[in-house]
Amino acid sequence: MTTILCTSVRKNNRESLTGDRRRGPRPLPSLRKPPSLPVPEHRDTALSPCQRSEKTIREPRAPPFTGVFFSPSSIFAQERAPSAFAGQQGPVPLGGLRAGRRHVGGRSGGAACPKMAAASQITNMEVDRTGEDHLKVRKMKKKIMRKQLRAQHTLMRHEGIECVSHATQSLVIANAGLGNGMNRKQLLKTVEEYGLVEALLMPPNKPYSFVKYGSTEEAKKAFDALNGKELMLGDSGQNVVLYSNFVEKVFWKNAVPTNLPPGLTVIEKVVSPEEERRMLESIDWIGDEDAQNAQKTLKHRKVKHFGYEFRYDNNNVDKDKPLPGGLPEICSLFLEKCLKQGYIKHKPDQLTVNQYEPGQGIPPHIDTHSAFEDEIISLSLGAEIVMDFKHPDGHTVAVLLPRCSLLVMSGESRYLWTHGITPRKYDIIQASELGQKVGTITADVGDITLNQRKTRTSFTFRKVRRSPCNCIYPSVCDSQKGQQRQVQPSFPHNEMEASELEQEYVHKVYEEIATHFSSTRHSPWPRIVEFLRSLPEGSIVADVGCGNGKYLGINKDLYMLVSIKSRRKLTHLHPSFTGLLCLLIGCDRSKNLVDICGEKNFQAFVGDALSVPMRSGSCDACISIAVIHHFSTAERRLAALRELARLLRPGGTALIYVWAMEQEYKNQKSKYLKEKHGNKDKEEEISSGMAQRLPGDQMPESSSQDSACTDQLLDNSKDKGCGAKPVADCRLPVHTNRTSFHSQDLLVPWHLKGGTKKRRESVETVLFPAGSKESQGPSPVFHRYYHVFCEGELEAACRSLDGVRVQKSYYDQGNWCVVLEKL
Repeated sequence: MTTILCTSVRKNNRESLTGDRRRGPRPLPSLRKPPSLPVPEHRDTALSPCQRSEKTIREPRAPPFTGVFFSPSSIFAQERAPSAFAGQQGPVPLGGLRAGRRHVGGRSGGAACPKMAAASQITNMEVDRTGEDHLKVRKMKKKIMRKQLRAQHTLMRHEGIECVSHATQSLVIANAGLGNGMNRKQLLKTVEEYGLVEALLMPPNKPYSFVKYGSTEEAKKAFDALNGKELMLGDSGQNVVLYSNFVEKVFWKNAVPTNLPPGLTVIEKVVSPEEERRMLESIDWIGDEDAQNAQKTLKHRKVKHFGYEFRYDNNNVDKDKPLPGGLPEICSLFLEKCLKQGYIKHKPDQLTVNQYEPGQGIPPHIDTHSAFEDEIISLSLGAEIVMDFKHPDGHTVAVLLPRCSLLVMSGESRYLWTHGITPRKYDIIQASELGQKVGTITADVGDITLNQRKTRTSFTFRKVRRSPCNCIYPSVCDSQKGQQRQVQPSFPHNEMEASELEQEYVHKVYEEIATHFSSTRHSPWPRIVEFLRSLPEGSIVADVGCGNGKYLGINKDLYMLVSIKSRRKLTHLHPSFTGLLCLLIGCDRSKNLVDICGEKNFQAFVGDALSVPMRSGSCDACISIAVIHHFSTAERRLAALRELARLLRPGGTALIYVWAMEQEYKNQKSKYLKEKHGNKDKEEEISSGMAQRLPGDQMPESSSQDSACTDQLLDNSKDKGCGAKPVADCRLPVHTNRTSFHSQDLLVPWHLKGGTKKRRESVETVLFPAGSKESQGPSPVFHRYYHVFCEGELEAACRSLDGVRVQKSYYDQGNWCVVLEKL
């Protein structure tokens, strides 16, 4: 490699590093002079302009210092422009390689200087590009290491499996699991490129997979190739980046193979492809006006009824109003076959046709006992689907319904188990057909894969029941508990009905459940605490609807106050009291809850949120946590907001929390929905109320025995918006446990632990009584009325008030929240 010696010029020869100017300056410690290169002599010859400019800064009595500087450009210059060095004895000064300057060379006058400058520029650009490439590679390696480490933590947290630093035959591949939408066939094709795959394990709903190769060398090859490899997930157009780690031998414990629920049968290929085509073409989804009306009612799927219309407002049929035309003629031969084969005992007279697009489904439910006879059959056309069955004890079974197959439900599977279709675009199914029983899905993680859903049309045939059901499952039978069960209330149509509804399904219920309710309310929410602690010292705060006083004692600096006289008494008893502490006072409609506040040494009084017995403008701040959603009309909810504004002084603020219709917001589920899979003890606590860490009474709960809200109510709320008025004479639906809300106005069950000490007749009207599973023993179920708010509904109501403004609004774990300021 050619070296370039750089010239060091000194303004004063006496500043020599050695102190001896005859010997010249000593080379810098960081640069060593090759002994084979002579020091150039000072020449007094004619100089080029570049050389003269260099000479003006050079002392003639001291030879220039030369150091060795290695540069790729020196090689390039030597090979491409050797004439540039022709007149130079020894090293070339560094200044000669600078762009735009001629080389300080010999007598050639610097004719090659422009070429060298251009060559130097090109070379420097190449060096820059090489440096950028190296930087990108280093950043990518660091990113892969971070992703690998995160994948290791995920695997340890999920499965307790630890990754190792040395090479093994087994790899765990992150972002290549069924939970990511990875198909087994696609992943197997990818990993087989690097060697013989002995096993490929894909745990259900997990974001990773395990692969075992025939040798460690093959695993090493796959490890290097898969880290940072980008794949497209099938036809979805979504890309994922894979990251791999070595693991020791993986022992995966498969779940116990599950059997179909008792009374459930799946028969394959009951119709031919030609029969399937004709049956699908017989359903006119567009031309029939009735079909259009049905489609408007159920936006999340297409539905059409024959024989009798299934009413979603009461989950039953009107047996005295059959539809004209009966069942389609094309179904007659099929039903005759089912009768002949013994699949059913009664010829169906009611047909419901549902069409599901990928991503659509139907909530878990039990077909109403009193509406239909025992056998219910469902024919799957167009595509296969996975249907989920659940026993009341929590045991679930996923059942695969192949295309052109018939599902027969009778006995326990028809009367006791719920069935539904989860809304999603992929199902987990068995990869191979070997040893597969019709309808079942293997538990072997080495033999499952994802199946993309397609459009499926189901023909569900039922026989209308003409007499009450006398099945052996009274806990879920509406016929056997219908005489004792009180009729659910209707939506209120006037002020009197609204007041009566709230008295029966809010006030009386909280009087009965006060003790148990208080035991589940002791963890304040952070953003509410933040609001209270942000208030200036000396603020007077009213907690309207304080419950058990959870927010009245969150800070030692926040006290309760009954009157200004009490404050003066504190000043008299404690001279150090300056009167700058925040003072809180609580009120609640429930006397029993107010008594609990007194037991905790909190000051509170019984009061109605529509008429708080406090002077106007007496409060610096107010809080209303999970209260306003108990008012049953828009006018009463607006009156409650107006009462909060009345209590505030000008400049005072109020924090308001209400339940949100949107329990899944910005692709994030609320804690209410996430708590669904908690441990048994937590579930017991939730089923009797709410989780401890939910604020006030932030999150609802319902009975798993009660039917889900109707599809009609769901679409009413969507069609008419948040301000929609309920359908006339429509009963309030009962919310289903740990599910999203499907209606804005509903009843939310409360499972009371240990029964009640007092039983007033008016409270018993909200119990789902005897015969039901909940009422066996000391576990009565009460129902509370709620109006859940849609996004923007609370904020719009606040903005409609005079003399106030909305400081901010936000979403907090299933609640819509507004901070209101009085002008």
